[in-house]
Amino acid sequence: MTDRPLKQIHLAAHFPGVNNTTVWTDPASRSQIEFASFRHLAETAERGRFDFFFLAEGLRLREVNGLIHDLDVVGRPESITVLNALAAVTTHLGLAATVNATFNEPYELARRFASLDHLSGGRAAWNVVTSSDAFTGENFRRGGYLDRADRYTRAAEFVQLAREFWDGGSVRHSGPQFDVEGRLPLPRPPQGHPVVIQAGDSDEGREFAAAAADIIFSRHSTLAEGQAFHADVKRRLAAYGRKPDELKIMPGVTYVLGDTEEEAVERAAEIRRAQVGPQTAIAFLEQVWGVDLSDHDPDGPLPATDPVVDSALVQGRTRLGDPLEIAARWRAVAAEKKLSSRELVIEVTGRQSFIGTPATVAAQLDSHVQNDAADGFILVPHLTPGGLDDFVDQVVPLLQERGVFRTEYTGTTLREHLGLPVPGQR
Repeated sequence: MTDRPLKQIHLAAHFPGVNNTTVWTDPASRSQIEFASFRHLAETAERGRFDFFFLAEGLRLREVNGLIHDLDVVGRPESITVLNALAAVTTHLGLAATVNATFNEPYELARRFASLDHLSGGRAAWNVVTSSDAFTGENFRRGGYLDRADRYTRAAEFVQLAREFWDGGSVRHSGPQFDVEGRLPLPRPPQGHPVVIQAGDSDEGREFAAAAADIIFSRHSTLAEGQAFHADVKRRLAAYGRKPDELKIMPGVTYVLGDTEEEAVERAAEIRRAQVGPQTAIAFLEQVWGVDLSDHDPDGPLPATDPVVDSALVQGRTRLGDPLEIAARWRAVAAEKKLSSRELVIEVTGRQSFIGTPATVAAQLDSHVQNDAADGFILVPHLTPGGLDDFVDQVVPLLQERGVFRTEYTGTTLREHLGLPVPGQR
């Protein structure tokens, strides 16, 4: 570190939605579709002076062997609809929705986000995602999916068109993906453009973020990995005439608090066991092995057979990589640490990032930001909707005491919270 001023930490709250991160069996777990749940988490985030509230997306229920995977599916309302409702019960908190650029059209999406930005007084954000998933595409009239090589081509053209619509005036565009002529029936949004978030980690995704995004939602939560990712993405900005602070890097992270370090570690282990029950462990194995493992003993060793490459057994989940390579790596870890199938899945799918007392967690978060491993964090709680309560009550005051997190909002728009410029009008 140098003698530069302390960097300010940016924080966002992620509403988990469909996944195995949330511990459904906890007595304090509540509905994932009732408005009261969204409102509780959003109001907690605003009480903690967070930058924004973040919703993921699920366009189709996941399936295993042709049946809906019922361990982690409880429904997911359409994101912008939820955020429009939250705009009425919050005053400063940014409102970010994940919406797919593969299965939508620029005019329609630009209008929805411009509407949210106007209704919220300049607090809208769009997390741009893409899909090459034919299974999800079956929900859409045109068969709805693209080859992987075309995903970012469409996304880049999509974002460009959306920004032209947000700028107002007549839009005339003819490109590889879109042929559009028209204009939005709205004034320019209060932020100029809603904040754009991107989550790709490939080289192509990083380049797209450097060219077009305001925030990158990364998965690199360790200090060394975060520093490498931070340096790589920030260095790409100059090629697009952008400064390093014009793109905020915010990894998705979890946390577990305890009165002592030992208590926090023990509690973290309990949460991981609850997140990866026997059936969830089998589901992860089936995702790699590509065969029905419903009769497999989760407390026994990994399957002895090799995975089936290009299996269609599991639909709607992101591929983890080459199944043969993953199986070989998992077997090596299981042999070295003498782990059962379930213990192995707990080991290799762990996402707990910060574990300790409130003081320890506050210090770790601050260290990551001051040492350029991140500009902030998107917190993914294991409990809905009360999973951020202890963080806001116990960690946020310590960050404020360190002088690295706001005690009050000083602006009204999300761009002001993030220290991002208002885009010039084209």
